[in-house]
Amino acid sequence: MTSPISAEDRAALADSIRDVLRKRSDSEAVRRAMQADGRIDRDLWGTLCAEIGVAALAVPEEYDGAGASWAEAALAVEELGATLSPVPVFSSGVLAAGAILASGDAEAAARLLPGLASGETIGALCWASHAGWAVPGVTAEAGLLSGTAEYVLDGETADTFIVLAGRDGALSSHLTLHEVDSSAPGVTVTPLPLLDPTRAIARVSFDETPSTAITAPGDIAERIRTLAWALLSAEQVGGAARALALTAEYTSARKQFGRTLASFQALKHRMADMYVGVEAMRSISAAAIDAVVAGRADAAELAATAHVYCSEQYMSITGEAVQLHGGIGITWEHDIGLFFKRAQADAQLFGQPQAALQLVTL
Repeated sequence: MTSPISAEDRAALADSIRDVLRKRSDSEAVRRAMQADGRIDRDLWGTLCAEIGVAALAVPEEYDGAGASWAEAALAVEELGATLSPVPVFSSGVLAAGAILASGDAEAAARLLPGLASGETIGALCWASHAGWAVPGVTAEAGLLSGTAEYVLDGETADTFIVLAGRDGALSSHLTLHEVDSSAPGVTVTPLPLLDPTRAIARVSFDETPSTAITAPGDIAERIRTLAWALLSAEQVGGAARALALTAEYTSARKQFGRTLASFQALKHRMADMYVGVEAMRSISAAAIDAVVAGRADAAELAATAHVYCSEQYMSITGEAVQLHGGIGITWEHDIGLFFKRAQADAQLFGQPQAALQLVTL
């Protein structure tokens, strides 16, 4: 399967998203949303869904979606990564919708995807335990869910939870998939303190909570992880590119010894290395996303490769950006620190790069 959207249309889509974000999601708006109820920008979310349909991009037309592909969804994720806009595109439009699509359950898709595609429903994926993503935090017994899912992206604003659950001590290959309304009995959502204040994360606990089972293949966890790592790499590309742009802008304006910082050869070399890193990230991310869209056998390996490389490069590039900004780079007022924190947090999602490296080297 290839993307049904032409290169020209994809470029126009990216431009449209960028234009909305430029008008509605500057630094001040992002910082306001970080303090808002649910720690998301609901007005921006509504605009992106109504005017552009960002949550519907990868949803088939039969479920009221745009009928595009994950390649188009990745464009939206990349642009949002460049602005750190607190909206649930990744959590709802990628993870929740992606889990439902990966399940192959047509009945669940018909029931859940139209609401997710319109943005009227916000979904969140519950998976990890306190130890990470290798073993789920929630167990299922006769349709009742018990346990705690950690690190749930946008969990405090979700209307519907898509839960990967297992039995006590089960490996990820034995997971089952479930749908739970956020208002169901036994559900407790606890907002968590954050390293990255631009992305809300919560702990979601279940106490014998009734759920609706979603039929899913035995490798559902691997399918979701592959999609998650591939699309996350697009976000990392957007963030790293923006960190480089902020650095070039600052060093071109800041003067030392009567010259702009950007005119010093040593600093030029450092920024050139940052640029090479961003472009390499872009190529690896694109390869992983293309493999996911095409359903190729090497998609999991390429997604793991993208997670390893893009995580390491994003952390390296933003660390270098902080250094090149000097003292202002470590202040709360400057945005470069927010990108540095996002880079650190992204590297931990869905399994650390060391875990992904094992998948690549096996």
